[in-house]
Amino acid sequence: MTARSARLQPAVEQAQRREQDALQRLAEQQRRMAFVQQQLDDLERYRKEYSLSAGGLTVSALLNRQQFVERIDQAIIQQGREVERQRRVLEAARLHWLQTHARERALDSVVERFRTQEHQSEQRQEQAEVDERMQYRRRPAGSI
Repeated sequence: MTARSARLQPAVEQAQRREQDALQRLAEQQRRMAFVQQQLDDLERYRKEYSLSAGGLTVSALLNRQQFVERIDQAIIQQGREVERQRRVLEAARLHWLQTHARERALDSVVERFRTQEHQSEQRQEQAEVDERMQYRRRPAGSI
């Protein structure tokens, strides 16, 4: 008969794969989040630098500059929304990984408990066999 811990091994391996997949998705989402945040930071820095260099322009150049700044502002707003969206996706990925990690740990714990019980059972059985052999050896030769 196969031990309970051995019968659960495929489930443990599947839980480990699911956790690993969730961890990879989390890492990928962290990279995406860092990328979109960097884009927002770049836009804000560009907006700030562009605003500082506004000396000696004609009226039409000032109007063009104002329109361009407005487009940059709109891009910043849009990128800010994307950062928030990615933040929500990242949080969902983090929660998913936490759940798969907890399941994997719980299953590991159950399997470890089964292994401990199986080991203790084997030790008791071996001790009983040793006790039986010792009892057999201690009997006098004619008492069988």
